[in-house]
Amino acid sequence: MKISAKIIVFNEESNIAEACRSVDWADELVIVDSFSTDRTVEIAREFTDKVFFNRFENFRQQHIFADSKTSHDWVFWLDADERLSPELRQSILKLQELGEDVLPSAYRFSRRAQYFGRWIKHSGWYPNRVLRLYRKSASNWRDNPVHEGVTIEGDIGTLEGDLLHYTYNSLRDQHEVVAKYAALAADFRFEQGERAGWWSVLVRPPIAFIESYFLKLGFLDGLHGLFIAYFRAYGVFLRSALIWEHRHREDDFPEPSEEGPDAQRQVETKEIISE
Repeated sequence: MKISAKIIVFNEESNIAEACRSVDWADELVIVDSFSTDRTVEIAREFTDKVFFNRFENFRQQHIFADSKTSHDWVFWLDADERLSPELRQSILKLQELGEDVLPSAYRFSRRAQYFGRWIKHSGWYPNRVLRLYRKSASNWRDNPVHEGVTIEGDIGTLEGDLLHYTYNSLRDQHEVVAKYAALAADFRFEQGERAGWWSVLVRPPIAFIESYFLKLGFLDGLHGLFIAYFRAYGVFLRSALIWEHRHREDDFPEPSEEGPDAQRQVETKEIISE
């Protein structure tokens, strides 16, 4: 069983070296960069000659492009801020000794997040099962700008060990990331026909906080769990507010009438003069 590892990056000079070392067991390493402005590409080329450029449109297209550049059917997807635990690494090494005919179409494993120096055990963050090892021939990428993921035809197995996720550099960084993904989610959901009223803006954020902090035992993660719950609620609030904004922006700027914008402007001018 041969495996291609892939990493999709943009301005990850502080992470890319350790990410590449984390997959040094792979038979091939493919890196797709969306025109970084730092030293990401320079550092990446120290680990592989398979560095490709692709302008970012959405995560789905980046993954499809990256998969097309891999030589093997089995692909391991790693983000630049993730590393393999020794247990997960060993699980994959054992797989490489097996014949492909006895394997399922993909594998899941747990992802453990480090949040400001603490490994989070609750808050809905662990165990966070992710599917990161799959056959290209049995995969299809979902069209979702926020929660990119691959759907699989066939059986899915489970591997022992954790994928280690080193999350945010600062609370400001977390705020910016939450705001970015809330905007992407709002755009996508609005295009899918979702609308937001007072219920979404007023009620859903507290529900998200209660779910994270109480139902998913975030309080056991200490102050870290409180921050996680807060940002979870804030993301839900911002997403709903932006969906609401989309709708009211449409109402404030209606489509031009069949008579055209000039005719509408003439009517407005006459009304002003008559006043």
